[in-house]
Amino acid sequence: MTIPDQPLQPGDLAPNFRLPAVNRDGEVSLEDYRGKSAVMVGLFKGLHCPFCRRHIARMAKVGEKLAGEGIATLAIVATQLDRARQYFRYRPMSMELATDPEVQIHRAFGVVEGVILPDTTDPRDLQWPKTATMAQIMSLSINPNGYLPEKMHLMAASQLLNKQDGFETTGVDMQMAAAHMTQFNSQFLIDASGTIRWSFVEARNSPEELCSSPGEEEMVAAARAVRQ
Repeated sequence: MTIPDQPLQPGDLAPNFRLPAVNRDGEVSLEDYRGKSAVMVGLFKGLHCPFCRRHIARMAKVGEKLAGEGIATLAIVATQLDRARQYFRYRPMSMELATDPEVQIHRAFGVVEGVILPDTTDPRDLQWPKTATMAQIMSLSINPNGYLPEKMHLMAASQLLNKQDGFETTGVDMQMAAAHMTQFNSQFLIDASGTIRWSFVEARNSPEELCSSPGEEEMVAAARAVRQ
């Protein structure tokens, strides 16, 4: 598999993939949509991330509107299949779901998994989003998509949202968090020919955009542009 140095852009051909389906038997493939419909593909780091869980739910909600534009919706989550089926059995989503615990599809689309360098690293040697220090990340105050009552540090924000959700972390969740804590989320709108028409990559330009996702209006506008 060829791994791009940068996230794929509108106009690029999307890489094909085949993954286990979560809410049905069988597999999900990009080829399933070729020649039939455009598809909004979301790539998420895992269920351990409370922001990811909210982004997935937001995407499912927007997917109902996209369906009216003739566009399918697919979320790919970096977790084990059994864990995904357990979670989404109790929190069903009205869209196709697939799992990719090795984040192979993130890599195929060129979505960065950042490297954490020692806190003593000279700031001039850091290259966001490819490299950062833990001190840099933990010093950020964020409120992505207005999920929080106010801007908070990342750890406190995660603890608050997990508590609100009543989310119980499993061994698989901890394994995914340890393996892919610095993986960035993304979304790609791919037309029926397999060409990317719109994209969003979390915090691509700034650490202050960490844990954010595109808004509903942005996704719907992108979908309508594809239909024109």
